[in-house]
Amino acid sequence: MPTLDAIGNIVLPFDLDGRTPSALERARIDGLVETLGLGARLRHRPHELSGGQQQRVAIARALATAPDLVFADEPTGNLDSRSSREVLTLLAVAAREHGQSIAMVTHDPVAAAFADRVLFLGDGRIVADKPRQSAEQVSAFMLAAEVSA
Repeated sequence: MPTLDAIGNIVLPFDLDGRTPSALERARIDGLVETLGLGARLRHRPHELSGGQQQRVAIARALATAPDLVFADEPTGNLDSRSSREVLTLLAVAAREHGQSIAMVTHDPVAAAFADRVLFLGDGRIVADKPRQSAEQVSAFMLAAEVSA
């Protein structure tokens, strides 16, 4: 939301629910802010943040309420490789340690390699359903699918 600063955007789900975060939720938010490197930018509005910082604010907002399911559309799209790995690790930890499910759409084989299950789509249909894949396996499948199309 362009009128809210970063922390306002992160706690927006709580505001929409008409409540303030509990102590446990506040601790989770603080951990997300630290992990995502947003501490110095919490009072900045979106137009004052880089694309990567805006992406990290959105990820913090998505995880702040510890939802059972998170939909992530290209969650590393605006991030450098180091930040991308941190975000993907954070999503993997959320899934493993907090029982959250992450449904991620990506064209990035490295990002897809963080998934426990990889669905490949072609022309709007599932063309393959595979268990955890390496980035190399994802790339090879994508290339093979493109060549045969």
